[in-house]
Amino acid sequence: MNVQAKPPHENPRRIQVAPGDNVAIIVNGLGLPAGSTFPDGLVLNHFVPQGHKVALADIADGGDIIRYSEVIGTAKGAIRRGDWVNEDNVVMGSAPPLDQLEMATRPPAKPEPLTGHTFEGYRNADGTVGTKNILAVSTSVQCVSGTMEFALKRIKAELLPKYPNVDDVVALTHAYGCGVAINAPAAIVPIRTLQNLAGNPNFGGEVLVVGLGCEKLAPERLLPKGQETGTLRLQDEAYVGFGAMIDGIMERVEERLKILDKRRRETVPAAELIVGMQCGGSDAFSGLTANPALGYCADLLVRAGATVMFSEVTEVRDAIHLLTPRAATREVADALVREMRWYDDYLAKGEVDRGANTTPGNKKGGLSNIIEKSLGSVAKSGTSAINAVLAPGEKVRSRGLVFAATPASDFVCGTLQMASGMNLHVFTTGRGTPYGLAAVPVIKVSTRSELAKRWNDLIDLDAGPIATGEKTIEQVGWELFQLMLDVASGRKQVWADRWGLHNDLTLFNPAPVT
Repeated sequence: MNVQAKPPHENPRRIQVAPGDNVAIIVNGLGLPAGSTFPDGLVLNHFVPQGHKVALADIADGGDIIRYSEVIGTAKGAIRRGDWVNEDNVVMGSAPPLDQLEMATRPPAKPEPLTGHTFEGYRNADGTVGTKNILAVSTSVQCVSGTMEFALKRIKAELLPKYPNVDDVVALTHAYGCGVAINAPAAIVPIRTLQNLAGNPNFGGEVLVVGLGCEKLAPERLLPKGQETGTLRLQDEAYVGFGAMIDGIMERVEERLKILDKRRRETVPAAELIVGMQCGGSDAFSGLTANPALGYCADLLVRAGATVMFSEVTEVRDAIHLLTPRAATREVADALVREMRWYDDYLAKGEVDRGANTTPGNKKGGLSNIIEKSLGSVAKSGTSAINAVLAPGEKVRSRGLVFAATPASDFVCGTLQMASGMNLHVFTTGRGTPYGLAAVPVIKVSTRSELAKRWNDLIDLDAGPIATGEKTIEQVGWELFQLMLDVASGRKQVWADRWGLHNDLTLFNPAPVT
């Protein structure tokens, strides 16, 4: 069927977020052709794809285009009621000035506690709780990555089956460690990230670091004080030949597997969850369905005493004026501004601006620019007070809602949230992605039912029924909350883990490479 010429059999449907918005989103799965008429008399002047905007009123050249009760741009030329509104006729404005923000003026009141919710996790000596029981082998330099991957194949084939209570052995490989300006101020970001990755709650404290021996990043720097003996250097004279190196790694690995194999899950409160929230392959439904449902779930987690991190500086920057008033203190608001300003400067040095973030897929999904994308992205943060702000790769030390500053790149953001300590990941998507992490379960939530049906063995929860009125944001939020507890307990397995779809970790290195 050519939907651009022939109307589908279902009635035209649209969503207007707020009464003052002058655009709405087309809900129909195949889009709507020109001539489609809504009950209030609105007639489409053009074919409008699903998720794209239609003008609800005439908008003069240079007039404001409003969605989420916010200006997402101005009209490039006159736009008539019923016209398709997209990146071609929307001019993006400037980001909110950082020196004119309300700072901690309206912190939300402490919410009513949510008690009685638990999951089955692995308690660690440092008080954290893991949702998996994994042995991590970190590397101090890229030079040893090939050797570690070779060893990992043998470890999984020969050692792991002997220790059935250990979920997996993962190698924390990366492209850092040498050939870099190790003492540059910005080098603290990748170094801190690697240090904190090794301490992720899902690793149980039994980490081994494999190094070469001549690298700038000494292996001992990646382990906590007092645990420096947990290192191995391939250049050590004790290893004669490649086979001896592999045997040495396997011997050290088995020592740790024996310890981890004794661990058992125990009932712990939901407060022990450290959830990282992220969106990727976003579309215009992200801010209507999946992200608001995740935001509602984030509020439930905060009420339960858990820690919830939202991130992606570029996808927060244009909504920062909505966040700084929610800061719990002036210090937290100042830290939010600090991270926004740092990233503004970082992008300027690269001679790009925040507009470079929006992808072709985002635009195909109906997002005209980064302003519109940001307004939908921050819906993940819910309504709670923002209790703390983390610089990239810092370890989380506060409960409640936390902003963890990261780039928006899926893999970099996930890596940094792992370093901050997340033990469970939730990833919303409109366009779809098979993204997964080996060390942390990734729950993928679709914004549209069309995607959930087409990717039925990749999407873990469908938020699409919110758009069609079959479910409420609150209902899906509660579904996601319960799914989190089930996944954290090992009662349910996310699709990415079932298929073994695990992306590489990717460090954020803003320092020079020498």
